[in-house]
Amino acid sequence: SVVVNHKNDFVTELSIQDLAKIYQPGSTVDNWNEVRSAFPDRKLEIFAPDVDSGTFDFFTEVVFGEEGASRPDYTASADDNVLVQGISGEMGSTGYFGYAYYAENQDKLKVVAVNGVKPNNDTILSGDYPLTRPLFIYVNVSSLVEKPQVAEFVRFYIENAPELVADVDYVPVSTAQYD
Repeated sequence: SVVVNHKNDFVTELSIQDLAKIYQPGSTVDNWNEVRSAFPDRKLEIFAPDVDSGTFDFFTEVVFGEEGASRPDYTASADDNVLVQGISGEMGSTGYFGYAYYAENQDKLKVVAVNGVKPNNDTILSGDYPLTRPLFIYVNVSSLVEKPQVAEFVRFYIENAPELVADVDYVPVSTAQYD
C-alpha cells in the first residue's frame, strides 16, 4: 500500500507513472511539485522497504517492469515499523509496504489510491488494486519428508491460515483460491 503522512491534505491518488517518477533509478525528484505541478512546493521524504524485501521486489516489478530497479537515495528498512515511524513523523513523506501495516497504523498514515483504486479487503481480494500480490510458502520436498517438524508446520499452516491471516490484518484469499 502506498501511504503518506496522515496530515497530508493534497495527495489522495497517485498513478503508476507518478510512482515511477518518484522511485525510478536515477530520479532526482525531491519535491512534491516535481511529481505533479498541482502539488505544493513541499520537500518529499521517501521511505520504503530495503532491497531484501519481497515487497520491494514486487513493487519495482509492477512500477518499472524490472525487479530491483529503484533509486537508492531513500530511507530503506527491513522493519516496516521504522517506515511507519518515518512517514508519520515527516509531513511531506511517502512510502509503501504491506496493507497490514497500514491497517495497524491508520491513525498515523493516510492510504493513497493507485490508478484510482484504494486498497481495502475487497479491492485486494479482487485484484483491482494494482499493487496486490499473493503470498505463498514454498516447502523443500526433502525437508518435508525428512524433518517431521517441517511437515507439522505445513499441516498447521494449511489448517489455520485462513483465520491467522485475518488476525494479522492480511487479506485472506477466497475459499476457492484457498482450496
